[in-house]
Amino acid sequence: MKNIRFNRALPIAMVLLAFVGCTSLEEEILDESLTGTGQAEVVSGSIAPVYGLLRNVWFHTVNFGLQEVASDEAILPYRGGTDWYDGGKFIAVHQHLMTPSNALVSDTWTNITLCLSRAVLAEERLRVEAEKGTPDAQDALYEMIAMNAYLNMLALDNWGLVFKKERSDEVSEILRGQEAVSYIEQKLLSVVDVMSNNINPGRLTKDAVSGLLARLYLNAAVWRDPYGTPSFKKEDMDKVIQYTNNIIGGNHALSPEYFDIFSDNNHTNTELIFALDQRGVLESENSRWAYWPISGDQVPRPEFPSTRGTDATAATPDWIATWSDAYGSVDAAEADARFFKRNTVIPEDLKDLTGINPTNDVNHYYCVKATDFEIDRGIQRGIIWGPRKDPAGNIMKCDDGSVKIYPVINRRTSGANLKYVDHTLQVDFSAAGSLHNTGHRFSKYQFSHTATNCCSYSSVDVVLLRLGEIYLMRAEAKLRNGDIAGALADVNTLRTSRNARVNQIPPALANIDLDILFRESGFELYWEGLRRTYQIRFGKYEGGWTGKTDADVHKRLFPIPQRAMDGASSMPGFLEQNPGY
Repeated sequence: MKNIRFNRALPIAMVLLAFVGCTSLEEEILDESLTGTGQAEVVSGSIAPVYGLLRNVWFHTVNFGLQEVASDEAILPYRGGTDWYDGGKFIAVHQHLMTPSNALVSDTWTNITLCLSRAVLAEERLRVEAEKGTPDAQDALYEMIAMNAYLNMLALDNWGLVFKKERSDEVSEILRGQEAVSYIEQKLLSVVDVMSNNINPGRLTKDAVSGLLARLYLNAAVWRDPYGTPSFKKEDMDKVIQYTNNIIGGNHALSPEYFDIFSDNNHTNTELIFALDQRGVLESENSRWAYWPISGDQVPRPEFPSTRGTDATAATPDWIATWSDAYGSVDAAEADARFFKRNTVIPEDLKDLTGINPTNDVNHYYCVKATDFEIDRGIQRGIIWGPRKDPAGNIMKCDDGSVKIYPVINRRTSGANLKYVDHTLQVDFSAAGSLHNTGHRFSKYQFSHTATNCCSYSSVDVVLLRLGEIYLMRAEAKLRNGDIAGALADVNTLRTSRNARVNQIPPALANIDLDILFRESGFELYWEGLRRTYQIRFGKYEGGWTGKTDADVHKRLFPIPQRAMDGASSMPGFLEQNPGY
């Protein structure tokens, strides 16, 4: 069985052909765990390219980055005037000033539509195999129908449209508004009652489809009229409650240790409902949610000296302020287990750095076994600690062979100005605000113990849907239906469940309203690619935040890439550019 990667640079015009009519694009297998022999190979060979390409959809420089940087949660400036400019695509998206030629938007369109074309072809093949009685073909068909709906839901959220296409030789029909919502609904309802939960979270299950239905009904008011003021129907909220009820109290449980959800071996964490499986041969290029924000001077896995971060995204001061607003004079790191977990336990006699700097700190270290070292999790602030390399690039070690842990040196400073990495609160698009050290950093995902370099071979599953979100969706539906007590109970169940560290258990809330619930969603779901969608639904997306003043409601949707428009130019009316672009 071939194990060939998809061409990520596939032209958008070619991708569009997959939705216009028959395509001869060869199906390529990526996920070896989904391959089999004989009849099983036909089934696995149909679904593997879909799950394989879904990883590309959620790369940091594809849909994940698009969702994060477009929101008030994350910002990516032109670091030091040398790094991460990339044609200005991240800055433009953050400012809501993107155009149809924006590469971040275009790459997201390319990967979602290509993955969707694979799902359509997989459906077509599996229908034939199911009719022949091929083992597992029927269950795999249900998965691909659900995957079609999931990918179309991403397209609807990003561009306000879905592709209705049942066979590879058909011309797609572009649906918007209520028609789009109804199409996705029909797809999900057709399989939710016949799917099983007897497979792992790396595959779509009955509970995953129930969660997607809850998402659909919760966002339906926005997706029906993306530029208007959402009108949340009681019947939609009732359905959100129905499908979240089907999950809560079932096969899944909230994780007492919040960061276990995002660590090695999270594949068996019962909070996960749907995720990108990265175990064993599936270890791929998705360390990226872990390494993208952290310091390029940090060595997160000292047993692999080439591991590092890339000094890219940081948390906006505005988003950090939501924690301060909630906890007042109490540091969020002390009040809420989701904000911070200290792994670098610095000895008392080393904590005071008064008079200490990189030129005189040769003895200012402590020792830890290489495989036991972990960087701090949650939100990294101020001076960080970690391994240090000698001039030859080797990790400096203690006499017993363990690793020396120092304050991390900012290698972009030198001589008398040599400084430590200090993640300041302020980060923006000014020269001073764009320096490599600026901004508090997301360290939600563990830097995997199997990651041998900056970017690859993570064993941490990338979480796409989990029980914490299910509780928040049910709370929101209850609140919009007027059940304040029920909403408060759900939120407090979620908060107080994070109780593995007894001194950081988030206290129960005394009251709840939509603003508090929105704030709570930001605490629970940060760095999971969901903030933009929540901002739009809660009416916060036209507000101002660091580096962003645009208030045009049309920016709720992204522009359809110009190359896609050009590729469809021979079919008048097939694609219409979104208003405002």
